[in-house]
Amino acid sequence: MTLARCMMLIPASGTGTRMGASLPKQYLALAGRPMLQHVLETCAAAKIVFHTYVVVASTDRWIDSLWAAAPHLHARVSVLHCGGETRQQSVANALAAIRPEIDDTDWVLVHDAARPGLTATLIERLIDAVRDDAVGGLLAMPLADTVKRADAQQRVAATVDRTTLWSAQTPQMFRYALLQRALQHAHETSGAVTDEASAVEALGLQPCLVEGSSCNFKVTLPDDAALATLMLKGNS
Repeated sequence: MTLARCMMLIPASGTGTRMGASLPKQYLALAGRPMLQHVLETCAAAKIVFHTYVVVASTDRWIDSLWAAAPHLHARVSVLHCGGETRQQSVANALAAIRPEIDDTDWVLVHDAARPGLTATLIERLIDAVRDDAVGGLLAMPLADTVKRADAQQRVAATVDRTTLWSAQTPQMFRYALLQRALQHAHETSGAVTDEASAVEALGLQPCLVEGSSCNFKVTLPDDAALATLMLKGNS
């Protein structure tokens, strides 16, 4: 029996409007390189990953410069110009594009382009924990802060028990056929999902939670970019 391979999929067609920058946030320079390049270099260096695909919009004007400056990535990373308006669409389009190159039982690890704190250790931790799982799973962190539920006037309506609450991270890892079926189901039922795990959950399945890292945070606001820059400089 052929051992299932692990493929990385990086949706990178977003515009990052909340950053207030002149270019999509995945191309913002952090510690001397575009944020997306940090992510791709981590994926390319992880030998446990068979291949990495980055999904950009057909109108992307920045990927060519990144690609020309990073020839060391070319053997381990491929660029797909089929990104959609949403993460859900981008991942679905990418799955269709790589159909000739992947088996139903191969694993697909979807990772945010805006999480430059990913490490090879985290990738290996997720794969080791999930590879024999019947459903799949994702990196996540148990909530450490006290959680408040607000009312319409932004006053505290309740304090929420955080004991069983986790904050989802990426990568999120599912077999190709299951992930494709989950996203197709979401499309057919008009169910907008913000991550792959939500789509799989909508099928009545329960993905496994694997503890990630506080360094694997998502860059959304300018302060996040500043923190990511300090972290990446410290790791260099």
